[in-house]
Amino acid sequence: MALRTVADQLVAQLVDAGVRRIYGIVGDSLNPIVDAVRRTGGAGKGGIDWIHVRHEEAAAFAASAEAQVTGELAVCAGSCGPGNLHLINGLYDANRSGAPVLAIASHIPSVQIGSGYFQETHPDRLFVECSVYSELVASPAQSPRVVQSAMQHAIAGPGVAVVTLPGDVADLPAEGTPAPLVRTRPAAVVPAAEDVAALAAAINSAQRVAIFAGYGVRGARPELLELADTVGAPIGHSLRGKEWIQYDNPFDVGMTGLLGYGAAHDGMHDADLLLLVGTDFPYEQFLPDDVPTAQIDVDASRLGRRTGLDLAVHGDTASTLRALAPLVERKTDRSFLEAQLARHRTLMDKVVGAYTGDVKQKVPIHPEYAASILDDVAAPDAVFTADTGMCNVWTARYLNPNGARRFLSSALHGSMANALPHAIGAQVASPGRQVISMSGDGGLSMLLGELVTLAATDLPVKVVVFNNSTLGMVKLEMLVDGLPDFGVDVPNVDYAAVAGALGLFARRVDAPGEIEPALRAVLDHPGPALLDLVTDPMALSLPPTITAGQVKGFALAMSKMVMGGGAGEAVKMAKSNLRNIPRPSQFG
Repeated sequence: MALRTVADQLVAQLVDAGVRRIYGIVGDSLNPIVDAVRRTGGAGKGGIDWIHVRHEEAAAFAASAEAQVTGELAVCAGSCGPGNLHLINGLYDANRSGAPVLAIASHIPSVQIGSGYFQETHPDRLFVECSVYSELVASPAQSPRVVQSAMQHAIAGPGVAVVTLPGDVADLPAEGTPAPLVRTRPAAVVPAAEDVAALAAAINSAQRVAIFAGYGVRGARPELLELADTVGAPIGHSLRGKEWIQYDNPFDVGMTGLLGYGAAHDGMHDADLLLLVGTDFPYEQFLPDDVPTAQIDVDASRLGRRTGLDLAVHGDTASTLRALAPLVERKTDRSFLEAQLARHRTLMDKVVGAYTGDVKQKVPIHPEYAASILDDVAAPDAVFTADTGMCNVWTARYLNPNGARRFLSSALHGSMANALPHAIGAQVASPGRQVISMSGDGGLSMLLGELVTLAATDLPVKVVVFNNSTLGMVKLEMLVDGLPDFGVDVPNVDYAAVAGALGLFARRVDAPGEIEPALRAVLDHPGPALLDLVTDPMALSLPPTITAGQVKGFALAMSKMVMGGGAGEAVKMAKSNLRNIPRPSQFG
């Protein structure tokens, strides 16, 4: 393709970098870029495909998912003003998730910048907080350097880089020769020997060691399991750490926090030393404040920002644990580990298992039961995307990793409506892989138009809607604060009918016995498909350890609900959640 314009040159740089698609919506100021994409002939001819979504926010989420699944640079684009502003939420999610994404934000005519022109914003300023690089291209000679630098920053961050390009500049004749993109292998961050020695001494002197692991243990699984075996340490994990450390782990004691289950909370609080490994777990109320704590992280800025530390080690997880291994003495007393594992098995059987064992005939459907069946019938290498809120809870508690499955969520940004657009990006990047969007009805309705994208592209994404007609996580937050739920209701919508009207294969299920055959039908369908599960709106996610204050708040909220004439709702809620409310001996 002859490099006639700045737009041609930019698109050629993307092709050379291995980019094969751009997610976005066409628009006037973006037209030079879109036409340059068209003239590449598409990915099948060595060029770039344009993936037309229905909302630019979905474009950014989709690019984020592609980047996370492939580890490669992904690209999204938006036209001037409102068009690229719509990208911002998905870009926040991508940047906080460490996804290498390049966003092309087209701009109003360059001579009009600063005049209050139609649709004028300042993208080069607006995207600064959600990116590792954001720059305005003001001339053709500047463009190749800025685009190359943006891609380099996105990959190196990893994170989001934004190129703001006025439409008139994009249409000018290209100048200069772009520098090739530099590719390097990941570098090791080796900790200081003194810090490793101090950590080893602390571990050796502690009788009971507990480990809490996050996303940073990716690539260091064998080393972490070896340490746990050496010192007899139970391993808890964050949501982002789940897929990397939970499976085939004889030391696993689950999660803590609002999504938590199992004995991770108790293990951390009963230890003599807590070791935080590759995690930036933000909820300090679930971390002990009276247990000596050490932390290992590749990013020194994260050390000690969530809880006070007695020891800090700056280094990547694998390098640190390898250096630590020969200095750590084997502990022969396994009583602490065995006690935590026994507690974890009890909790899994009596709390988590309680929702899947005796509810097979109960209506409305318990979402926990539906999630457990989904775990059984989904492909061994499926990619799951989960909406923020209760779908994250069911994913955390009932879907099991195995080393091949992937789990994507808006775990750090916490945005609603991420699941379906994440699934679109994951499916486009992995055409032969099963991709399942676990969507809440609140999240799905927010970006409902992306069902049109599935229909238009025939992407074989499977959408499983946990339809409880309420914003369940918000309801729980209100109740534990002593507030009756208000404003959390979502209209009762037949999403199977909506999907069917768009030409998608769809099923709606409201009885437990119908879940498995309907799931199998949806998952086996060769194209896009949707299963609408009508689930219990009273089913809530209770954290693994509940304080007396939270129980008091819950009781107060129930009292207010009854006094307000909602006695029936209070009784239904109690029946749905009584098995998960701990006995008073667990308060504290």
